Amino acid sequence: MPHATGTLARRAGRHLRTSLFTQVLIALVLGVLVGRLWPAAGSSLQPLGDGFVRLIKTMIAPLVFCVVVAGITKAGDLKAFGRIGVKALIWFEVATSIALVVGLLAANLFAPGAGMHIDPASLDKGAVDAKTGGGQLPSAAQFVLESLPHSAVGAFAENSLLQVLVLACLVGAALLHLGQKKVPQILPLIEQAQDVVFTIVGFIMKLAPLAVLGATAHLVGEYGLGAMATYGKLIAVCYGVALVFLVLLAGALKAVTGLSLWKFVRYTREELLLALGTGSSETVMPRMMQKLRTAGCRDDAVGLVLPTGYSFNLDGASIYLSIGTLFIAQAIGVDLTLGQQVTVVLVLMLTSKGMAGVPGSAFLALSATASALGVIPAAAVALLLGVDRIMDSMRVATNLLGNCVAVFAVSRWEGALDRVTAKRVLNGEHPAAAPADGPAEQDRVHRRAEPVPAPSKDAVAEPGVTSAPPPAG
Repeated sequence: MPHATGTLARRAGRHLRTSLFTQVLIALVLGVLVGRLWPAAGSSLQPLGDGFVRLIKTMIAPLVFCVVVAGITKAGDLKAFGRIGVKALIWFEVATSIALVVGLLAANLFAPGAGMHIDPASLDKGAVDAKTGGGQLPSAAQFVLESLPHSAVGAFAENSLLQVLVLACLVGAALLHLGQKKVPQILPLIEQAQDVVFTIVGFIMKLAPLAVLGATAHLVGEYGLGAMATYGKLIAVCYGVALVFLVLLAGALKAVTGLSLWKFVRYTREELLLALGTGSSETVMPRMMQKLRTAGCRDDAVGLVLPTGYSFNLDGASIYLSIGTLFIAQAIGVDLTLGQQVTVVLVLMLTSKGMAGVPGSAFLALSATASALGVIPAAAVALLLGVDRIMDSMRVATNLLGNCVAVFAVSRWEGALDRVTAKRVLNGEHPAAAPADGPAEQDRVHRRAEPVPAPSKDAVAEPGVTSAPPPAG
């Protein structure tokens, strides 16, 4: 019996050392306990989460650049890359529009703000200005202009994903134009740099449990659990609508690709739990890109659709904004007409696209919507200050899963998805399904399993040995 107990203890210890999911889950529970029992100490742990997010963000721009350039050159067809971009934007627009409409329908049906009878004059508009730092969302023209890099170094220094994407497309197009014979060393160099970046990300991920502990302890210590009672109905409606939307996404994924969203959630449970714990989907972008590639999505589709979705496909944020707008109106006793609610959808379809990377973007979008309606005082937006951080988990999970579904759907639409590999990976049968072997090795295994793309001399050589001459015959 003692021997059996010792064996069980060793297995548990080994599982704790090797399972990121278990480590993050334990950190999440500890964070709640620390924040609840020692609020001041919990609030002071925020730098743990912020430092981790900074480290991960440092690697995102070079990773996106490498994946996109390698994807374009290996696919051998810039027109295909353009088609992927157009199809992704169509999917994004349809998905966010559905999210907005479903949110409005639920807010009308359940009326989370009804009966609050809030006097807007009693609210502090300065609190909203403090949250947003006095900033504003960019106009459509400004958004497009700021997506273009003003310098090659500046795009990476500012960590602007859209600017990095533009640069990567230009470099990929140039490599295709010059051909493998003129620049034979560039693609292997980019692929080696990509392996280095993934390895660094692997090092940083070892700090994930500390980040989750700090972020969760700060959240509970700073905001407490009182907001759950005050805004209970609003929170329930938002999370309920997000669940309904994810069911719709699961149906769409099944119809388009034949894949199961639940199996994908199980496959990426470590990344999802980490994103929920830190309140940021950017912390898991590198690992999500790697897992999507392992699950049969072609490099160019992953490299373009996933990073672009972080700016254009904010499904969770769209749900929150539509419900939040009607919640504010109901709380101050304003009855919005059907025409005004249509205006809400149209305004949010535009403002939600420029939210990424803007401090307090949700409040800026809500303020812009209130101004467009003309019947909701801007100060009323302050009603959501007490609950905004609690909504992060809903927004993060829905945004992240929405973008991953978009990668699968657009890949299938473009013929860039290996469904056999995808089903094997999601069923846990593929040897590269878990990233425990290290990013570089996992990538090499995935590339060997990846179907060879059609017809370009540059694309037929196996990516892992690009610098070697192709075999005769």
